[in-house]
Amino acid sequence: MLVLIWLGCLVAALLLYFRQAYSFFKTRGVKTPRIIPPFGTMYNTLTQREHISEQITRAYNEHSGERFYGTFQFVKPFLQVRDIELIKNIGVKDFEYFLDHNNFINEDIDPLFGRNLISLKGQAWKDMRSTLSPAFTSSKMKMMLPLMVEVGDQMVFSVKKKIKESKQGCLDVDVDVKDLTTRYANDVIASCAFGLKANSHTDENNQFYAMGKVAATFSFRQILMFFVSTSFPMFTKIFPFTLFPKSVQNFFRTLVAETMQTRELKKIIRPDMIHLLMEAKKGKLTYDEKSSQDNDAGFATVEESSVGMKQINRVWSDDDLCAQAILFFIAGFETVSSTMSFLLYELAINPDVQEKLYQEIRENEIKNNGKFDYNSIQNMAYMDMVVSETLRLYPPGTFIDRYCNKDYNLGKPNDKATEDYIVRKGDGIHIPLWAIHRDPQYFPRPNKFDPERFSEENKHKIQPFTYIPFGLGPRNCIGSRFALCEVKVMAYQLLKAVEMSPSDKTVIPLKMDPSSFNIRIKGGHWIRFKARKEVTKM
Repeated sequence: MLVLIWLGCLVAALLLYFRQAYSFFKTRGVKTPRIIPPFGTMYNTLTQREHISEQITRAYNEHSGERFYGTFQFVKPFLQVRDIELIKNIGVKDFEYFLDHNNFINEDIDPLFGRNLISLKGQAWKDMRSTLSPAFTSSKMKMMLPLMVEVGDQMVFSVKKKIKESKQGCLDVDVDVKDLTTRYANDVIASCAFGLKANSHTDENNQFYAMGKVAATFSFRQILMFFVSTSFPMFTKIFPFTLFPKSVQNFFRTLVAETMQTRELKKIIRPDMIHLLMEAKKGKLTYDEKSSQDNDAGFATVEESSVGMKQINRVWSDDDLCAQAILFFIAGFETVSSTMSFLLYELAINPDVQEKLYQEIRENEIKNNGKFDYNSIQNMAYMDMVVSETLRLYPPGTFIDRYCNKDYNLGKPNDKATEDYIVRKGDGIHIPLWAIHRDPQYFPRPNKFDPERFSEENKHKIQPFTYIPFGLGPRNCIGSRFALCEVKVMAYQLLKAVEMSPSDKTVIPLKMDPSSFNIRIKGGHWIRFKARKEVTKM
């Protein structure tokens, strides 16, 4: 009887706790999707019934008349902002109110992630942004393009070899392009960031690729721990949580330290991220404006704000620099490879788009005698249209998050509300990026892959702040030029070598895999490659 009484008291206490926690938005006149304790509004995602992109879009569409609405990550409230003017204010105009990302890694426990550019806060973030932004200008990308081309040549060679060895007399082969692009992205980062030649297409299980896959491919458990730690900050103090295993931390820490030491002793200079970080540590890295001869990386490029152009004399530790090197790897490994794999998927199922892009590549080959450089690839208008549309349909980040560091008035949630909503210091805000990019109000026929949206005739029609694949404001993605350049180089070299079409394994229409928080197709990214004849040079 005593046990039953205590059990009854516990259940009553939990019910009261959930009732109070989940009334957070209701008492403030803000609507929410259906709440299922203790999951909050994330039941379908956390039980792998629905991909997070689908959950975000469904909630967004359910609240079409709202300027913002509420969601719960377990019991932690997050405000979802869908009004474009508010998004502009949060990201740009009133940026100082929302300077930081929500904290989920304790830098004392995990300095290699807790000290990177994403995790840093306040003045430390501003200083690091100013330190690193000179590494991502057009002139630096121009120097790195030959390194990307070298990796692309290795990828094309491996694809042609697979086609040749597939079947006797057969000129095509089915390829898992997610695996292909992941290996390409891995080798580009190995070369452009760490100065290594990994060649993961030939040496499939090399140490750099193996360690990188562990670091960049987050398991469901890791993502679950991420949500738990953001929802219950005290959890990480009781149960220390690190994003990377010790083996991965030690590998990258040793790699960065030894590479820097070797280059310092032997006076080695290579146009990659390690060199730029060494220059930054010495205070020799300065922001250089884009040359008048240099084209920018494309429509999706985000501009650096005044925050990133300031001269900083701060001294950074080796761990600080190692943390940034690992961040470059994670950002370049999964997000870029995802963009590439979806681009190839859309080219395969849209042969008219593929043929038009191939003809542009062929014209560039003939014009430049089989060569291309940074400026020539940026001059390819249709290439940029295809990449821009890929990033609209499949932005690598499904949402943008911000942390409120001082009280802010968002106004009324809808036309019927009588009171303004005040975001309090410590509250979390999300911008449902994936859903905004697929809102028919901003993009007619939003689920159709249509590069013409970004033509010279049409791109001015796109409402500002409705297309934000690399974020917005001073805290946008620092590596947008690098990512866009890498995707274009890969598409150029691969499309020049092979013709793509759906295979028997290609999933049409695609559905996102709910077992992963990364954007992946359920059933795999399978495409058929057929070797092209060599382009005749004129």
